[in-house]
Amino acid sequence: MEIVTAKTAGFCFGVKRAVDAVYEAINNGKKIATLGDIIHNSQVIDDLKEHGVYAYDSPEEIPEDCCVVIRAHGVGKDIYERIGGRECIDLTCPFVKKIHNIVEKYYKEGYQIVIVGDKDHPEVKGINGWCGYEAIVIDSEIGKIDKKLSEKPLCIVAQTTINKKSFVQIVQNIKNTCKSTIEFDTICSATKDRQEEAAELAASSDCMIVIGGRKSSNTRKLYEISKKLCPNTYHVETAGELPHERYNKIGITAGASTPARIIQEVVKAMSENLKNEESFAELLKTYDQKTLNNGDIVDGQVVEVRKNEVIVDLGGFKYNGQLALDQITDDPSLEPSDVVKEGDTIRVYVVGVNDAEGKVVLSRKKLVAMESWNKIKAAYESGEILEGKIIKAVKGGVIASADGSQVFIPARQASERYVSDLQSLVGTTVKFKLIELDERRKRVVGSVRVILEAERKAKEEAFWAGAEIGKHYTGTVKSLTSFGAFVDIGGVDGLVHISELSWNKIKHPSEVCAVGDVMDVYIKDINPETKKISLGFKKMEDNPWVIAQNKIHVGDVITVKIVRMLPFGAFAEIMPTVDGLIHISQIADRRIGKPDDVLSIGQEVQVKVTDVDWEAKKISLSIRALIEAEKEKEPEEEPEVIEDDEPQAESTLVYSTDPDVEVDAAPSDAE
Repeated sequence: MEIVTAKTAGFCFGVKRAVDAVYEAINNGKKIATLGDIIHNSQVIDDLKEHGVYAYDSPEEIPEDCCVVIRAHGVGKDIYERIGGRECIDLTCPFVKKIHNIVEKYYKEGYQIVIVGDKDHPEVKGINGWCGYEAIVIDSEIGKIDKKLSEKPLCIVAQTTINKKSFVQIVQNIKNTCKSTIEFDTICSATKDRQEEAAELAASSDCMIVIGGRKSSNTRKLYEISKKLCPNTYHVETAGELPHERYNKIGITAGASTPARIIQEVVKAMSENLKNEESFAELLKTYDQKTLNNGDIVDGQVVEVRKNEVIVDLGGFKYNGQLALDQITDDPSLEPSDVVKEGDTIRVYVVGVNDAEGKVVLSRKKLVAMESWNKIKAAYESGEILEGKIIKAVKGGVIASADGSQVFIPARQASERYVSDLQSLVGTTVKFKLIELDERRKRVVGSVRVILEAERKAKEEAFWAGAEIGKHYTGTVKSLTSFGAFVDIGGVDGLVHISELSWNKIKHPSEVCAVGDVMDVYIKDINPETKKISLGFKKMEDNPWVIAQNKIHVGDVITVKIVRMLPFGAFAEIMPTVDGLIHISQIADRRIGKPDDVLSIGQEVQVKVTDVDWEAKKISLSIRALIEAEKEKEPEEEPEVIEDDEPQAESTLVYSTDPDVEVDAAPSDAE
């Protein structure tokens, strides 16, 4: 006798998730009660009762001291409202929840909801509750639709466990009378796979055993499919209901709510009739090889690299593994192909078995995190400095990835100075130290600031050990104020006063430099006690007075521009920031009342350099000297001789070279 067990037999993803969660709550000491039977399997229900877990028909019936558990079938929207603020564990299957979302959305948009399924099934009742219980429910048995169902456009969904072929045919029948329709194939793929495998196995077997609860809809469907292809088909709940007839080949399948232990009990009971040499232990081993459990660590081969995920062949297991991008790496800039290639062998952590999709949800990141946690603990205990990349900004800080673990760095610890835009730090590589570690929550807090402060302190100590007046540094401008620029010269900041930034007059330091600029500076003054440093930036060779000293000499004739006038004279610009004085007595070759009688601001004139005091930064200029020099060059005129018959009185002619001296000519007293 040959026994063949279907690969898809047993708990589906949603059922396993719900049952595991209930037992976990029990183990944690929580008092719970379920809204309806958690699954359609009397053995599981009886076991839960032994643990004090009972099922109730409505939220109002559940004792106040119990946590309300919503089963995998889901409930209507109004049930959540009736539960109110009570503690609740929602175990609705994600694939059923997807139907709820579809129904609610299209109901609000004015569609008539049509559900193909068993109107008395709790899943269908729950779906109907998301459209005000106004859905049209059509039995999954194929029937002819003779009339238009509604004047509204139709939105058609399916109970997750109905037959795929039946649904397709019913949708087509509806479309023959109702043209405005939209349909969603919400049949669980695990149901479809399980039914197809049952049909294939039944067609090749002499006897078919279908294991599952009497109330289980999907188990009944498996029985009906198998019965049509194999007359010797039996629906059993336990091994005690097995037939005693002997067959050459027996096929075994089970509904989505059938625990693995019951399947194993059936296989064990039937193995007593095996005539071949295969032992029960070997059969169980074969069955177990087809099952994965949460928390398993397995090796697999990469068979396909997609844009957002990687498909992994897990060898002897019945499903391929699905490794999402965010479970491969923390770096959002990377694609799966940047991390793994087809053919690579990788070790992965089993997050959950998803019968509905026919895949196993995997994580490489969890495995790395497990291995790296010990490294993180060691780094925390030893005070080791870690290096990581900031991968995202979150409320109150940033997340850095280091050794496969995510480290939270609070905003105040992300830098020495306040950072208003934390997003600007994303993508940068930083050094940090662990300052908090929560073993229970596997949570760790890091600080970049303590590293930067330690580095700055070391630089400060090195700086003060060698700092002296006149020493030159290459520094970076850190900030600007109205009175100068603060420059980092190696762990400490010094001030370049605005007067030291330029030989020219400026109104603000930003006219000369900007934050981030590199400057060559030197120490002008230093106070080790107050830690204040005054820096110089202007170079002596750029001093306009030094340049003027090489260009201007006494006696030179130059062109200048009048820039300022005072009662005692006019100041003229010789070159930027270098002015000379034209005394009022040197403005003209005659007496004048004030400088602006002759000159005006902005006027360019030629002057002679008459005196220079470079130490006192004083230059004397003269316009008068040029006027007098010009006069000396002019030829003297012959005096005119006047002939007169009459004798003239003698006179005396007096000259003065000083134009400021008035001279009178008067007749002599001599006759």
